[in-house]
Amino acid sequence: MNDFPLPVRAERSNPLARVFDELIDFCRARSMFMLHYCTGCGAIELPPAMTSRFDMERLGIQPMVTPRQADILLITGYVSIKTLKRVILTYEQMGSPKYVIGICSCTVNGGMYWQSYATAKKLNEYLPVDVYIAGCMPRPEAVIEGLRKLMGEIKAGRANSWERYFREYDRYLAAQQNLFGPNWQTPTDIIGEARDYQLYGPGTEGRHTELLQQHQVPLQPLRMTLHSDVEKSS
Repeated sequence: MNDFPLPVRAERSNPLARVFDELIDFCRARSMFMLHYCTGCGAIELPPAMTSRFDMERLGIQPMVTPRQADILLITGYVSIKTLKRVILTYEQMGSPKYVIGICSCTVNGGMYWQSYATAKKLNEYLPVDVYIAGCMPRPEAVIEGLRKLMGEIKAGRANSWERYFREYDRYLAAQQNLFGPNWQTPTDIIGEARDYQLYGPGTEGRHTELLQQHQVPLQPLRMTLHSDVEKSS
């Protein structure tokens, strides 16, 4: 699992609220949309895990093509520095609660690419990872077992590592800036989302978020205009 302790959900005093929380966790565990970001060779194990022999959909897990509707982000193998930028942007676009699974040894410690200047070594330095499935490459049985483990953590209310990204955003941003450079940015307002989810904490902002705010450009709505060049020429 991770090097950092997972946040613990506060106990609810109302027993009816606890029952409702357990129901929500059960439903989340049995209905998960999976965004398989095929970064490396581990992606070849996903088709057999999806098809009839192993059939992960019987567990309530099915693939999704957009981060907006996805619950799980699968990182399937080595991640180049250029690709990691897209992985982080994809993760930040996913709605919470969201979960990350690192497949193959490359996501754990760089694997056979440990000495490569072009790949990221430890995925959990840049994103909170819920489950690692080690191997080069792990078989479909291991992929299914990793997904079942995540389902158990969600059902038990312990899969809350996504909250850490908001509570400790400055630390994650520090690792990202160290790898990508001080001008690294995404259009996502993580600090605003942390406040919206009531997860803003002492580690949300710091000197790295101050550096980000100096040059971050917020998303602007596209302005739709009609060109009148044809009308003028006629």
